[in-house]
Amino acid sequence: MTTRGRALALACLAALSLPLACGSDDERAPSVAAPKTTAPCAEPPSSGAPLGVRCGHLVDEGGRVVVLRGVNARVEGLFDVTFADGRAPLEPIPAFTAEDAEQMRGFGFDSLRLPINWSAIEPTETGGFDEAYLDRVARVVDDAASAGLLVLLDLHQDAYSKELGEDGAPLWAIVPAPKPGELLEGPLTDLDARRRSTPVLAAFNTFFGASPDGARLRERFVAMAAHVAARFASHPAVVGLEIFNEPLGSLEALRRFYELAYPAVRAAAPTKIFVFEPDSLIRNNADSWSLADAPLGPMTAYAPHYYKLAFTGTPAVRQAMTKDKLRPQIESARDEAASWGAALFATEWGYDPAGIRAADYFTWQSELHEQTFSSTAFWLWKEQSQGSWGCHDYDATTGAFTPRDDVKRWLARARARAVAGWPSAQSFDRAAGVYSLTFTADPTMKGPTVIAVAPALGAPLELTCDGAPVSATPDAHGDVALSCGAGTSTTHTITMKLAPLP
Repeated sequence: MTTRGRALALACLAALSLPLACGSDDERAPSVAAPKTTAPCAEPPSSGAPLGVRCGHLVDEGGRVVVLRGVNARVEGLFDVTFADGRAPLEPIPAFTAEDAEQMRGFGFDSLRLPINWSAIEPTETGGFDEAYLDRVARVVDDAASAGLLVLLDLHQDAYSKELGEDGAPLWAIVPAPKPGELLEGPLTDLDARRRSTPVLAAFNTFFGASPDGARLRERFVAMAAHVAARFASHPAVVGLEIFNEPLGSLEALRRFYELAYPAVRAAAPTKIFVFEPDSLIRNNADSWSLADAPLGPMTAYAPHYYKLAFTGTPAVRQAMTKDKLRPQIESARDEAASWGAALFATEWGYDPAGIRAADYFTWQSELHEQTFSSTAFWLWKEQSQGSWGCHDYDATTGAFTPRDDVKRWLARARARAVAGWPSAQSFDRAAGVYSLTFTADPTMKGPTVIAVAPALGAPLELTCDGAPVSATPDAHGDVALSCGAGTSTTHTITMKLAPLP
């Protein structure tokens, strides 16, 4: 999305408090029995790299539960909003450098959601895939990886296509074909109207519909997605591929599309996660989406977007908003993800930094993400058009971006990054400087529990494991590794005291 006015798994989650032995002792050597996992479901360990999915969570190659806190970045040369026929570009898009990646770590982010477009990957119907474009994507991925960021590639669209809206499909994939006068150009000042336009809605209806044209376009899209997945199948920093940003369609229509795309992408990149979304319009307005009858399969993540009151509501409504107003949209996502047998990865959330009660919104959203152990990606890193959201101010006279100190402060969190067990609760009170994590240790998991501390918070003043003082030195990005509960299968609590940050 861009800035604009606008049941197997359930059983597994229900069993969170009922440890299940997924391993077995070696009967030939009882004195060296293999450790028993406390996993809340019977799923086997993941084979994903760098991340997989198990028991409704992202997990790393050591089996630890991982929770990502990332950011979206539209990148010049990748976010395709220019035309070769003389039409004005839709909007300026910022460049991305290795310095951006390092600055993201300074904001406390550990991952990047990178929007890329079908129109740039396959610009013509018969010309094949543009490998030079994918080379540019690879350079950004490498810059992110050098800073220690993981990357989710996102096949992005807004209003179906740059030809009719903002970005997405190539001209040849618009059916019905645009009539004279329907091809648009920049500057983009009317995205809401474009989203609701007859050509855009007709294109969505075709793509997700039952017609032969829809089936043909879906087949072409899936072939393109599989090509992208294969290109990055062995990249150690690429988490997976998000198949379609903010689709518009019924549960049945989207499931038909996902059941076509899932096996193709999994075959092309067996160790990468297949990430998929609900209907964005319905979910953002209703605070929930339908539960699935069955999972797609292993190695999936469900990716709702959290924008409650970000684009709707009068100033009075926003002034009166509470954390409980935001809660249903986020808590319902966990049940929806479970119905798909998927991890929860909310790939967009955000709010106008200059908006009413922005500081509260950022804090409440972050607290709810942490309470539901939802991986997230903030919208947006840099923006010099539309609503000027994001982590930076832009000076049009100098072309310079300056980090917004207030946004960095609002986003500064202490949170679980990797847990050597199955987490049940965490909380962080930034004003008091107190963090707590409770989890059931799993001796089959390799590596320590890692608490990510945003650099703005400084180093921990105190650390305890089950009430006993422990010591740990943060790494260069603020990550604190602790061996609390190692080798056990019991419940433990980590607490951390930090300097308060209003």
